[in-house]
Amino acid sequence: MRRTTVKTGLDRLPGYISELPLGKTPGVLCHQASVTGELTFIIDFLMEMNIEPRAIFGPQHGLFGIDQANMVEWEGDFYSRVGIPVYSLYGKNREPTIETLSGLSSLLVDLQDAGARYYTYIWTALLTLRACYKAGIPVIILDRPNPIGGKIIEGPGIETGYESFVGLSSIPIRHGCSICELLSLLAGREGLESALYTVPMDGWNRDMLWTDTGLQWVNPSPNMPSPTAAFVYPGGCLVEGTNLSEGRGTTRPFELVGAPWVDAQDFAEELSRENLNGVAFRPCSFKPTFDKYAGETCNGVQVHITEKTEFKPVITYYTIIKTARALYPTNFRWAEPPYEYEFEKLPIDILAGGSAFREALESNTPASELEKSWHNNESRFRAEREPYLIYGYGRYHSVCG
Repeated sequence: MRRTTVKTGLDRLPGYISELPLGKTPGVLCHQASVTGELTFIIDFLMEMNIEPRAIFGPQHGLFGIDQANMVEWEGDFYSRVGIPVYSLYGKNREPTIETLSGLSSLLVDLQDAGARYYTYIWTALLTLRACYKAGIPVIILDRPNPIGGKIIEGPGIETGYESFVGLSSIPIRHGCSICELLSLLAGREGLESALYTVPMDGWNRDMLWTDTGLQWVNPSPNMPSPTAAFVYPGGCLVEGTNLSEGRGTTRPFELVGAPWVDAQDFAEELSRENLNGVAFRPCSFKPTFDKYAGETCNGVQVHITEKTEFKPVITYYTIIKTARALYPTNFRWAEPPYEYEFEKLPIDILAGGSAFREALESNTPASELEKSWHNNESRFRAEREPYLIYGYGRYHSVCG
């Protein structure tokens, strides 16, 4: 095993046990990416420390990330190795119930985020924090790297009335926070700080991308197979709000965009004329095995990042969608609800946090003009997050509560 540069909150947990209100009957919210630097699963790691969880909770996609996205629900079961009950937090109960929290002395949360607002694990963690606060149960967040870095903020917030399971509170699409930083900020907004404790990483800084951490990549969800997929995801997920394929059902989800009615060469050439920074578009064809256009040949582009510090995923995929709509007006359309438990509003509006993004597309607003409209929101969030930053700029706090 290669030596890691970064130690996660889970790796550092043994050194913090005496400072945490763990108790004798903790619960754990985790998934398949909840592993140590040596790839030991969190439940096994806790058992090695003679800590036996009373209950396990899993987010969207299931405890071991085998279920697909958008309302593909899973039922609880037992962790067969040790017979601990596993409860689903995706489906009818997207937060722990009083019954499932009964008898817990604390709840450990160890989830690998992808750095984008609509990645639902951050909202599962917030819903869990709310439920535990009401029940008087402390929540301990074990920190993990933001795989796309901790500096860049991009995109709009959420308009009132557009809150959903892909955005319960207004933050930019690309938030630039670790999960501990973000949950601390959200807890501060809602007055939940007294229930929250955090265990930070060691060795991580805001300039780091995943490839700088020395950590092995474990898919946090079925369609997040690589750090590159995470890097394009803040933009690529917006394609879910259209009838373009975002590459689900291929080995390059979110990097591939296309449809049977797209001309790959024309599409790539038109996108290349936009001269977007940090990205190149290669014409290609692909055949999804599931999801949109399963079994059909799609033509489109693969998004290749050429300079990660200059690449802007949200504005890049705005341009991709805008170009597809302009080239193929008789074929292009917006996806219809339901989408992530929203049954009335358009998926694109739920993802973008309001109607402004879609309306900009429909009026052919230049990308530069739309980007300027986000600046105030981005600046407000940058100032708001400052006190909660653990790494780099704000006060350093190793354990808070």
